[in-house]
Amino acid sequence: QVQLVESGGGLVQAGGSLRLSCAATTRTFSTYAMGWFRQAPGKEREFVAAVLPSGTGTYYADSVKGRFTISRDNAKNTVYLQMNSLKPEDTAVYYCAADFLYSDLLSSPFQRVDYWGQGTQVTVSS
Repeated sequence: QVQLVESGGGLVQAGGSLRLSCAATTRTFSTYAMGWFRQAPGKEREFVAAVLPSGTGTYYADSVKGRFTISRDNAKNTVYLQMNSLKPEDTAVYYCAADFLYSDLLSSPFQRVDYWGQGTQVTVSS
């Protein structure tokens, strides 16, 4: 069983930045692909970004490409999401996820994802 705990959410003005963190309680963190997702009120959960277990490969949703950066520190069992140039439409609850299969993180509606965090709220004011 893997527990994922997100932190770093909050209220920020449009154009600002936030850095989300997700700490994993597992000794095998480096074997998991990690991802970030978000869900706005009344909308379905959507993919944001993913990173391979080694950290060498990343993938982004078109809506965040060039603004968000996913990274991981396997020594600290932590994955990060650096969010720059934030827009009001980025407002959502952001979730961290872990899966042995990178493809599961990219396969909507993400029902095969192994583990989810509890989420952290990000609110971007205009």
